[in-house]
Formats: sequence, C-alpha cells, structure tokens
Amino acid sequence: MFSLGSWLPALPGLAWGWALLDALLQGLVGACAVSVLCSLLKVYLYIQCVNNPERQAEKEAIAAQQPLLEPLHVLVLTGVLALVGSRVAALVVLEFSLRAVSTILSLGKGTHSSQLYLLCQYSLGCGVSCGLSFLLEGAPHRSWNLALAAGLAGLLALHARRLARHVCALYELHSRAHYCGVCILLLAAGHGIPRLLRNALGLTFAVADLAAVELINRDFLSTVEAVRFWTPLTICYTLLVIYMQEESRQSMGRALVFRTVLVRMGGLFILLLTVGRWTDILHVFVSLLGELWCLLRAGVLLESCWTQ
Repeated sequence: MFSLGSWLPALPGLAWGWALLDALLQGLVGACAVSVLCSLLKVYLYIQCVNNPERQAEKEAIAAQQPLLEPLHVLVLTGVLALVGSRVAALVVLEFSLRAVSTILSLGKGTHSSQLYLLCQYSLGCGVSCGLSFLLEGAPHRSWNLALAAGLAGLLALHARRLARHVCALYELHSRAHYCGVCILLLAAGHGIPRLLRNALGLTFAVADLAAVELINRDFLSTVEAVRFWTPLTICYTLLVIYMQEESRQSMGRALVFRTVLVRMGGLFILLLTVGRWTDILHVFVSLLGELWCLLRAGVLLESCWTQ
C-alpha cells in the first residue's frame, strides 16, 4: 500500500504514524459529513417553524443553538471515528441500514422521517469512514487522497454551517422582503431538502454497505467461519429491529432514543463477546460514546422532529 509515508525512509514507528494520520483524515471526512447533514436539517426545520405560527418556541430554540460548539462537535467526532475499528464501524453501518429499511417500510409511501436523518449521524460517519477505507485500499498516495477529501469535506461543512447561521439570523426578514437570493431560493425550494438528503444518504449507505460486507468478510479464511459469524449477527440484528419497531409504536421521546442506543450497543457487545475480538469490545464502547455525543448535540432538532 502506497501513501505519503511511502516516500520517506523506513523508520521505527513511521508506518504506525501514517496509519494514524490516515485514520484521523477518514474520521474528519465522516465528521464533516455529519456536520453537513445537521446543518441542512437545521435549515429545513427552522423554515418549517417560521411557516407555522404555533412553533415559534421551537424556532427560537433552534436559532439559540451555539454555533461555536460546532467545531468542538466535529473535533470530538473525528477522534471517535478515528478510534473505532473498521470491523465495528462496518457492523454499525449494517445495523443502521437494516433499521432504516424497516423504518421506511413502516412509514407510508412518499413519507420521510426527519428523525431518522438525525438518528443516522454516527452511522453516517462510520459509513463514510468504511467507504473511504474500502475505496482507497491499495491506492497510490492514499494519504494525499484522504487529505484532499478532508479539505473538500471541510469546505462543504463550513458553507453548510454558514448557510444555517444565515437562515437562523435573516431568513424571516429576507423571505418577506425578497431581498436575498439564497433565502428566496429556500422559500421556493426549501421543502425539497429532505428529498435531497434521502437521495444522498441512500447512495452513501449503499456504498458503505458493500464496503462493510467486504471489510468483514476479508477476516475469514473459509466459508464455515463466515457462516459462524453472519448467522448469529443476522439473528441478533433482526431481533433488535423487531424490538425497536415495537418500542417506537408504544412511546416516543428522548428516553426512547437513548434506551434504543443502549439496547443496540448492548446487543452488539454480547454478540462480539462470542464471535469477536477483545479490540472489538473496546470499539463498541467508543461507538456508544459517539452515538450519545451525536444525540446530545442534536437534542433541540430531535425535539422539533417529534413535534412535527
């Protein structure tokens, strides 16, 4: 495998250092993807609140979110995604994909769920990281490619954050006065943001699922070993999806979301105790922290989704 470090002389620990750099760059791209998702959802939910006089309290709560905390959120999520191994990240991606398909089928035709977009934050970061790891495996100058991807993702996240800040500050004034081209465009086509996110996330998770299956299967030397892993995994994930669907019908709210995260990570923990490695166990705890961090950051947006 060629990377930025392949041009330098072999020194003790140098390969480990470049591997860590690659992991951080992959994590940064995933964190920027999550930031873009949250910024666009913030824009969409704010516009919905502006158009509904009964949701003024929600609008003020969304606008009151501290924009200075966003860089901290990206930084922490970058570290978490860099620490999570490709094996556990792949399992997180597959679990969410199964859960998302079940949720979409349970909703009506043509119905979208903004809550589902917020719940996929950590899974999206893992999916982007898995996809990059798979697509760039064996690529010449891997580190340079990741650095370019991180730079482009950072610019996209920065512009999305600026858009959200602009909308929360000036959308009401500009949309009424027809003063700002961006706000006029959102006034006319802002309802299409969920469709844009649905298409983008569908493509991202399609690539991530293929990458996840390949990353997991490359650890098996025979078909028998693969069957021993995939059979309990399929049973565990199916039971989790059935349980979460039943829970969502009975209740909704912050407590349900956090309880679902604990159940999912608990099931993954028990599964990996029997068919995983000790490093996988540590990565499950890191994933739990990542999930909780994303949900805590999106608390106001989740409340708005539940009201909607």
